Amino acid sequence: MTEQLSIARIGHRGDGIADTPAGAVYVPYTLPGETVTTEPVAGHPDRRTLLHVDTPSPQRVAPVCKHFGVCGGCAVQHWTSPEYLKWKQSLVADALGHAGIETPVEPIVDAHGKGRRRAVLHARRPGANLLHVGFAAPRAHHIVAIDECPILAPGLNGCIAAAWAIADVLKSGGKPLDIHFTASDRGLDVDVRGSGPLPPARLIELAKLADKHKLARITRHGELVLQRIEPTLKIGRAEVPLPPGAFLQATAEGEATLARLVLGHVGKAKRVADLFSGIGTFALRLAETARVTAVDGEASAIKALERGIKSAPGFKPIEAKARDLFRNPLVAMELKGFDAVVFDPPRQGAERQAQELAASNVPLVVAVSCDASTFARDARILIDRGYKLTSVTPVDQFRYSYHVEMVGRFER
Repeated sequence: MTEQLSIARIGHRGDGIADTPAGAVYVPYTLPGETVTTEPVAGHPDRRTLLHVDTPSPQRVAPVCKHFGVCGGCAVQHWTSPEYLKWKQSLVADALGHAGIETPVEPIVDAHGKGRRRAVLHARRPGANLLHVGFAAPRAHHIVAIDECPILAPGLNGCIAAAWAIADVLKSGGKPLDIHFTASDRGLDVDVRGSGPLPPARLIELAKLADKHKLARITRHGELVLQRIEPTLKIGRAEVPLPPGAFLQATAEGEATLARLVLGHVGKAKRVADLFSGIGTFALRLAETARVTAVDGEASAIKALERGIKSAPGFKPIEAKARDLFRNPLVAMELKGFDAVVFDPPRQGAERQAQELAASNVPLVVAVSCDASTFARDARILIDRGYKLTSVTPVDQFRYSYHVEMVGRFER
């Protein structure tokens, strides 16, 4: 049964929302002001599948990818850039508003740059002679086979062909296979997950494949399978070796933008703590002018940071520590003496660490986050204990998705 709906606004996941007598109804790939023909989604009374745009919005544009609407990787390629960026900015403002935080939100910074430098391709065998390699379909478990992705950076050129070749070699027997690619300065770094132990014959095949596709390294669940050359990344002046599956900001432009904002907020602080430091995205830049204590739960990231420090003389002292900040946050007494603290936790935020920061006397806190709701939650903790949120800047390095990065400055 088809149904015609009028789209009123865009939701926080990029779906158009129609207001009906039964409540809000979500229709993906639609825009405000459009009239659309839809059909129900089984088991989801508040969702519809788009069949046809009857009255298109003047803000509608042609998607940049032929897989858009079938592949689940992008949500809003069909929207003009100015309106899309306003919506992205509103996601941050709305999350702060829901937490009772009133503060101006700066204009969003477009930091897509040359594109994503990390990608996870999925491989599945739905039949004995079938192989699908690509991204997950929207809100579904099946894989959409792809042969190109226009949002990937040039450094990931060849990753799709390499993923098909790796999946073909591993022949995982119907088990899901996830192939993580990172564009390093020395070539593609690959971490394969779900393959199971690899017999010698497969290792030989993978070695040939790595030569053919010029892969820097292949690991399996972080364990080394083969390495043609150690993958590294330039961070500031330092050359940092990448741990397998290392976390990086999604785009090089995104990293540079976040670093610029963080350094601008920290200013002339002489002693800085960088919490959830990773491999040194901020620490290695902060150490040009400040003594830095860098802390992260991943020991491999801390080891990489330590090697990065040695690669470029002239830094101020950097103390690097491996410590689980979720279970064992730096307490208020340990934070004594720091002029500023930077913290950039994963998507779940850093509630316990925020509580300890709130109990401290650190005069300046700079928070970086990729999730507006957990950013707002942690901000509320700081504000309730005397901090003032003086600046929030959204950063868009996840183009066409509903994910947004942000940097906030808190002062006592």
